[in-house]
Amino acid sequence: MAGSGGDDLFAAAAKVRLEARSPLAARLRPRSLDEVVGQQHLLGPGGSLRKLVDADRLSSVIFWGPPGTGKTTLARLVAEASSKAFVQLSAVNASVKDVRTVIAEAEERLGAHGRGTILFLDEIHRFNKAQQDALLPAVESGVLTLIGATTENPFFEVNSPLRSRSTLFRLQPLGEDEVAVLLRRGLAAERATATDEAVAYLASRAAGDGRQGLTTLEVAVALAAAEDPEAADGARPMHVELHHAEGATDLKALRYGQDDHYDIVSAFIKSIRGSDPDAALYWLARMLAAGEDARFIARRLVISASEDIGMADPLGIVVADAAARAVEFVGLPEAQISLAQATVHLATAPKSNASYAGLLAAQADIQSRPAGEVPAHLRDASYPGARALGHGDGYQYPHAHPGGWVDQQYLPPELAGARYYEPTGRGYEAQLARRLAALTGTDATPGATDPALDEEGPPEP
Repeated sequence: MAGSGGDDLFAAAAKVRLEARSPLAARLRPRSLDEVVGQQHLLGPGGSLRKLVDADRLSSVIFWGPPGTGKTTLARLVAEASSKAFVQLSAVNASVKDVRTVIAEAEERLGAHGRGTILFLDEIHRFNKAQQDALLPAVESGVLTLIGATTENPFFEVNSPLRSRSTLFRLQPLGEDEVAVLLRRGLAAERATATDEAVAYLASRAAGDGRQGLTTLEVAVALAAAEDPEAADGARPMHVELHHAEGATDLKALRYGQDDHYDIVSAFIKSIRGSDPDAALYWLARMLAAGEDARFIARRLVISASEDIGMADPLGIVVADAAARAVEFVGLPEAQISLAQATVHLATAPKSNASYAGLLAAQADIQSRPAGEVPAHLRDASYPGARALGHGDGYQYPHAHPGGWVDQQYLPPELAGARYYEPTGRGYEAQLARRLAALTGTDATPGATDPALDEEGPPEP
C-alpha cells in the first residue's frame, strides 16, 4: 500500500511538471464555459449552445470554425458538463476499426450501466465516406452522441445523412479585443507584463486565432527574458515591449490606427479608379501586412467594380465577387492571391460610373418630380379580373418583333423621355452606346472610345 501511495505521489508530481512544460495555450485551457473567451452568440445569455449544455440535452453536433476558436475546448467542456462518458478520436489517424471499437464499447456501457457516450471526432472532414458511414447507425440510434470539429465547410466535407442528424454550430474568429483578453491571461500565467502597444500588436497578428496569439506571446516572453537575465531568474517580472512582439512574429509592426484604416483604403480605391495597378497593389499589400480584415478589402473591391468600372467591363463585378468568395472559402494567406488578381483586373479595366450616375439621377427625380402611375399596358395582367381593369392592354411583347425590340413607353407619362443611363465610349460600354442609339434612333453618346478595349475598333476618321 505504501508503495502504491508513493506511485500516486510520483504520478501527481510528474503530471504537475508536464503541465508546467505544456504550451501556454494548453495551460490556459478553460475549465468552465464561463471562462471561454468569444463565441458569445452561442455561450452568452440566451445562447443556444449554453442552454442545451446546461440542460444536458445536447444531441450530436458539429463545431465548424477557423483554427484557434475553441472547438476542442468546447467539446471537452460539453463532455464535462454531461453525465455521459467522453471518448476522443482524431480523424487524422483513426480507422473504421477504431470507430467500431468505440461503438461496441458505447453499446456495452449503455447496456450495462445505462450511461451514454460522447465521441469527440477532431478534424471530422478528414474521414472518408466509408468512415463517416460507419458512425451513422450509432448516431442515429443514440448509442453515440457525436461532437465533430472541422475547419472546413461541413456542407462540402461531411456526408449529408450524418450532417442532417447533427446540429451545426459555427464558431467565429476571435475579435482583437477577445484575443487581448487571452494575452493578458497568458502574461499573468507567465508572470510577465507587457506594453499596451505590444499586446495590441500581438492581438492584431493573431488573425482571430486565440491559440496562435498565445503561442506568439510565449515567444515574445522568451525574447524579453533573454534580454533581462534578472527577470528570467525571477528577480522581477519580465516585461514585453513592442520589439519583442515584432521579433516573435519576425515582422515589423505597421502603425495602423483608425485614421490609417480609412486613409489607406481610400488610397487603394482611388488607385483602382485611377487605373494604376502598381499603386493599388502597394496599398493592398500595406493593408494585408497591417492585418486588415480581408473581408473588408473584398467588400471594397465589389463596390468599386460597380461604382468605378460598371458596364465598361461587366466581368469586373464577377471577378470581385469571386475574390470575395475565395476569402470565405480559402481564407488567408492564400486568398490574398485572389485579392491581388481582382485588384489588378479592376485597376486595368476601362472605367465607367454611368450605372451609378443613372441611379442617382433616377433617385433625384423620385424626390423632386411626381412619381406617376404604372402605365396600364405594363401592369400585372396575370390574376383574374386584371384584364377587366385594363391591365396589359396594348402591351407589345418584344420577342414577337424583329430584333427582340419594339418602340414602347416604359416610364410613367410624367417622365416620358427622361434619360438616366448615359453610357460612355469606353470598353464594352461603347458597344452598348451604339446598340441603344441604333434601337432608339438617337445619336450615340459622345465619348472617347478606347480602341484597345473596343473590339469593333476606333471610329473612322
